[in-house]
Amino acid sequence: MTQKSVEPFIITRTFRAPRSLLWQGETQAEHLQHWLSPAGFRTLHADMDFRVGGRYHYGLEGPNGLQMWGLQQFLEIVPERRIEHLQSFSDKDGGLGRHPMAPAWPAYMHVTATYEDTPDGSTSYSLSWRPHESDDAGIASFDGAREGMSAGFAGTFAKLDDYLARLQA
Repeated sequence: MTQKSVEPFIITRTFRAPRSLLWQGETQAEHLQHWLSPAGFRTLHADMDFRVGGRYHYGLEGPNGLQMWGLQQFLEIVPERRIEHLQSFSDKDGGLGRHPMAPAWPAYMHVTATYEDTPDGSTSYSLSWRPHESDDAGIASFDGAREGMSAGFAGTFAKLDDYLARLQA
């Protein structure tokens, strides 16, 4: 399948934490389960095999008992600098799933996370998301969700800010 070019969704945030701490918070299931979910959701399941070829399989429960499962398949890891993975919805057994509220959403997203030191000892964290091998309907769904993704990540990053502050207290 030839995929037409699509502008990635990119969001960058500076966290008041050293890069090594942010890296731990992003690469260990015992940390991820405290913050990696939209506001109002809690983690049901968190299983990680953090290595190239490994995966992070997780389950979330939201308001009214809505459950969502996800899977990250790690493609590239440069310690404390960069992670690339394929992101998908999954079922509770780790098989491929579909977005529960947007059936046209791409089956896979290619995600790149980068970490950079700032002069004040904080860390600049940037995420880039783009559809991976998607059809036109998936790309249209992705393009139409940019505002919602910005809002969703704002809530998730607020949870991460709070979690990192607690770790440093």
